[in-house]
Amino acid sequence: MSDLLTRFVEAYPAQPATAYWRAVEIDALASAGLPHGRGFDLGCGDGKLTDILLSLTGPRTLVGLDPDPLETAAAKKWPFYEAVLTAPGDAVPEPDGAFDFVISNSVLEHIPNLEPVIAEVGRLLRPGGRFYFTVPQPAFHDNLAGGLGDRVQYLERLDKRLAHFNYLDADAWTQLCARHSLKVDQVRGYLDKRQTRRWESLSRMTGGLLYALGGGRWRPIEIQRAMGARALQNAAGAPRPLAAGLAGLISLGAPVRQGDPWCEAASASCLLVEGVRQ
Repeated sequence: MSDLLTRFVEAYPAQPATAYWRAVEIDALASAGLPHGRGFDLGCGDGKLTDILLSLTGPRTLVGLDPDPLETAAAKKWPFYEAVLTAPGDAVPEPDGAFDFVISNSVLEHIPNLEPVIAEVGRLLRPGGRFYFTVPQPAFHDNLAGGLGDRVQYLERLDKRLAHFNYLDADAWTQLCARHSLKVDQVRGYLDKRQTRRWESLSRMTGGLLYALGGGRWRPIEIQRAMGARALQNAAGAPRPLAAGLAGLISLGAPVRQGDPWCEAASASCLLVEGVRQ
């Protein structure tokens, strides 16, 4: 069991599957390192994840952006944000070359039309500025165990619940970024098959169950909000001893390998795409 997973369970006690995935993911992003300077957090959510990331990399000054006003309202409490903007990713109210680096963690797969968002990243970064995208890729589907019925229908239902609109591989990311003066110089894989299936099992029992009970009409985050679980989670996380115990159960047989997050990029469920503004 990793201390990082315990911290994520503390932060997201109502979302054990999310906590598990994020522990693997943030270990990967932190291992890559972040530049100093002014950063842009594209799709910042409630800011909890970024708080944990910066505890590993050291402090940074960021501007956060998310289209969801409930998420940005929660993010504004964090002191590392000099501003938190409620706006879409293709219309950022910041000048050209305003940032030294851009991070986007598990966000871009939720955007149906990526082209204008990546163009905006190119506009916002100064020449020589760095970008870091964590995203699922096509192998995510391959690594899932699936259900008892039709696999195609299972994957379609899952993508609808997760609001996943795209899965780009390394070549597709390289081509997309190149069209907007962004050069990909490294692509690394994380979340192997065993970890993916552990997430799948946890998700099936939590967000998947909520989604099924709602008849597929509402996403799990909407149900959590309606139940008050999201507000309670934001107000107070799980006690540390309880979180540690849950983290041990969650990762039994499929540990979060803190400090060694990488796996073969072609077979990994997710990619860390890194590069530079030319």
